[in-house]
Amino acid sequence: MGAKNKKKKFWEMKMSADGQSGDIFIYGDIVRFTWDEFPEDQNATSFKEDLDALGDISNINLYINSPGGYVFEGVAIHNMLKRHPATVNVYVDALAASIASVIAMAGDTIHMYKNSMLMIHNPMTSAMGNATELRKQADDLDRIGESAIQSYLQKAGEKLNEDDLKKMLDNETWLSADQAQQYGLADVVLEENLAVASVSENLFKQYKNVPKVLQKKADNEVGISGEEMARRQKIAEQSKQNSALIDDILGGI
Repeated sequence: MGAKNKKKKFWEMKMSADGQSGDIFIYGDIVRFTWDEFPEDQNATSFKEDLDALGDISNINLYINSPGGYVFEGVAIHNMLKRHPATVNVYVDALAASIASVIAMAGDTIHMYKNSMLMIHNPMTSAMGNATELRKQADDLDRIGESAIQSYLQKAGEKLNEDDLKKMLDNETWLSADQAQQYGLADVVLEENLAVASVSENLFKQYKNVPKVLQKKADNEVGISGEEMARRQKIAEQSKQNSALIDDILGGI
């Protein structure tokens, strides 16, 4: 496997200088890789190892710019963050779609920039197998869907009831920051930034109602602030390599 296909994790974590806070960046597709030829595992287990390595911190700042990805990995990451003793502050830098929106619900406080978006829908998966295996996949999706519903409702409180939420999930709903705040799925709306949404052509092809502003693939991401956005751009670029590698692997099956 060539150097161009060497994979990095879809997240990055770092400790603050005072040792009291940890910053976590989830940029790009939420994937799962555990094969020997890759230099680093990418799954919920290795995410937990990195989270534990942050030590006894009192605050977690979670920055999200993701079109979604693997449902089970995202649910596991949400639950890890939810039960962590630290206060979790979520920042949707541009996009938290699909399972990335469920991860966002782990936040004690969810911040969205005025030009960022949240997308919620029913879970999907790619499946192959016999009838019994496919029925199990459907049952698993139903259970995951119920778990996601509870995550949204727990965050929304009285601002969103289950019937309305289910309609929104059925219709694949894209919410602006103001709309998300209206439904209780965001707490603080911040001034616009210049971050470009992390766009995954593979995932977006599966979605029905992608806003026109996101349908053009972004070639570059302009910074929230120089050095910081350069780092985030690097994470986003690594996620594009992940998507390309998925295509290569699936194309060989």
